[in-house]
Amino acid sequence: MFYQKQLLAKHIVTIWLKAGEKVMSWIDWLIVVVPLTIIAIVGFRTQKHVNSVAEFMAGGRLGGRYLVCNAKGEAGMAVISMVAGFELFHEAGFTIAWWQKMTVPLGLFIALTGYIIYRYRETRVMTLAQFFEVRYSRNFRLFAGMLAFLSGVINYGIFPAVSSRFFVYFCGFPQSLDFSCFEVPTYVVIMLIYLTLALTMSLTGGQLTIMITDCLEGLLSLIMFLCIITALLIMFDWSQIQSVMSAAPPGKSMLNPFDIGKAKDFNIWYVLIGMIGSVYGVMAWQGSHAFNSCAKNAHEAKMGAILGTWRSSTKTLVVFLLAICAITFLNHPDFAAQSVHVQEVLNKIADPQIQTQMRMPVAISLMLPVAIKGMFCAIMLFGLLACDSSYLHSWGSIFIQDIVLPLKKKPLTPKQHINLLRTAIVGVAIFGFCFSLLFRQTEYILMFFALTGAIFVGGAGSVIAGGLYWKKGTAAGAWAAMLAGSSLAVGGIVLQQCWKTLYPWLCKFLPNLSFIVDSPNKFPVNGQYMYFWAMVSAIVLYVIVSLLTCKKDFNMDKMLHRGEYALPDDKVKNEFAKRWTWGSIIGIDRNFTTGDKAISISVFSWTMFWWVVFVIVTIWNVFSPWPISWWGTYWHYYAIIIPLIVGVITTVWFVYGGIHDLRELYRDLKVYKSDAHDDGTVSNEEEKVLPDNYINFVESEEETETEPKPYPGKPSKMD
Repeated sequence: MFYQKQLLAKHIVTIWLKAGEKVMSWIDWLIVVVPLTIIAIVGFRTQKHVNSVAEFMAGGRLGGRYLVCNAKGEAGMAVISMVAGFELFHEAGFTIAWWQKMTVPLGLFIALTGYIIYRYRETRVMTLAQFFEVRYSRNFRLFAGMLAFLSGVINYGIFPAVSSRFFVYFCGFPQSLDFSCFEVPTYVVIMLIYLTLALTMSLTGGQLTIMITDCLEGLLSLIMFLCIITALLIMFDWSQIQSVMSAAPPGKSMLNPFDIGKAKDFNIWYVLIGMIGSVYGVMAWQGSHAFNSCAKNAHEAKMGAILGTWRSSTKTLVVFLLAICAITFLNHPDFAAQSVHVQEVLNKIADPQIQTQMRMPVAISLMLPVAIKGMFCAIMLFGLLACDSSYLHSWGSIFIQDIVLPLKKKPLTPKQHINLLRTAIVGVAIFGFCFSLLFRQTEYILMFFALTGAIFVGGAGSVIAGGLYWKKGTAAGAWAAMLAGSSLAVGGIVLQQCWKTLYPWLCKFLPNLSFIVDSPNKFPVNGQYMYFWAMVSAIVLYVIVSLLTCKKDFNMDKMLHRGEYALPDDKVKNEFAKRWTWGSIIGIDRNFTTGDKAISISVFSWTMFWWVVFVIVTIWNVFSPWPISWWGTYWHYYAIIIPLIVGVITTVWFVYGGIHDLRELYRDLKVYKSDAHDDGTVSNEEEKVLPDNYINFVESEEETETEPKPYPGKPSKMD
């Protein structure tokens, strides 16, 4: 009898999990609304702690490692990133994930050594362009700030449209709403609603509110991830998945990474360029720049980045599993009766690019059952608000901090300063709304990201690394690098938008150039290639021009607050061991506790193990190719089973750590003393008395014999 009841219960669960609906049920909406309301209340309550620019811009620099890790991880869980990931997987399957393993040593080096992250935090600046003024000049700060803002808002411009359309098709809303005398597309209404919510998060308490609410959303998302994964593993059998993934045509395999010769956009070159960019562009993209300065100190920022390696495993598993299950749902005979509704929905979309974007979200909506659908919708809404609030805050604050304030002659009170920041944040939201209404997207989302990001990152990568690690880097070299990188990227965007107009004219004058003639619909050089050439040009020009113009080595110790310039309130030891040790290979220094060492060693060992597997299997396949069934088994264990086990452990680990850091943050806020002068500006007023944790650099690069002795932590002039 007990066995029969057990079978009946399992049968009921299976029927429930396979019973997808076209629209959200009241249970789904309850799962979405209740936690969102709680998070909103917590966010509003943090406003009372925001009394200065430091809290609004950098959360008072009070973030613990788990708080920063969870919050930043959730800010990266954007709806548009998920849709872009689905686009990528639909075109390339697991094959890109295989070749991306080439980047493992580079990613490990960045995470464990604190490359860029550590030194940037040591400068104690609030924005990247502030660092540019400290390191180069005020004029370069203005130019870089304008470029970062332009690149950022254009990149963000498609976020509202893509995200809103996702919710239209996922939730089963009608494509338009009739308001008696006129008709409005539903995605436009959703844009207005969700941008209002994101603005609320950004405006109430700035980065302090964003940091806390993002962390809470991240903790809830981790738990919901496991529920969704469990449901999908019950609904879909691996044999169903493998049969669909194995059916891809030759040259475009979704399982065998050695059979992708006919892939056009997402191929080995896409990975190689991304690998170079992963090192070149560390911290260059400023979409969530406040997270780079909100940690308690440089060591906590470094540990947050290291922990992010473990936290990301569950998120990656969810993206993979949802994508392969959606593809199986669309193509396997067992789901033919249900999947037919997907095409019915897609046929109503006129734009082919939007059809491609929405294919996977529509399939996921129709295949997920009650409650699980609500959890996924909640996760997407959390990620949407976390990412967009961070982006609005980032681009709005960059506009004020790096463009407006350097031009103002009179100082602002903290209240005036914060209100100005809030006004700019609202302006970014308005721009995003208008851009989404007018812009015609012609490329995959990831290609659009690469191209628009290159407007700034294409030149900034060399300027950041050179400024933090090379004492011979000069302002002239920085100008040359930034101008080269941005010019190539902007040129690529213009060509993409005007290609159909230019194409007939180009064919007329260059009829024998197949490179052009064979591409009538879009510019033949995709965003990833344009990004590559922007990087190469910037590096070459930065080095050459700096060597030609460097008259005196830059004083790095003064900028990084090391040695005689160390700050008395900084608990992190800036003295580094001069002896070589095994620990130094993976970034372990004197600030590491026993637990910190264990975390770093575990990350290093785990990732290097899989990288060694990658090398061995790659060599094996060069001489003796695996059959497709072997690849199916490999991906089953590597991409599904093992990450699930890791995900269960890390969910408990990071939920506990996140709650601990949140409690500690609120304790610190009770005794935190606001500093009105800590506002991210770089002042030339020598007589202005500033606290030890404030940087005050004078723009002049010349040093005189009569110069007064600098105040600790506040050098009067940069050498």
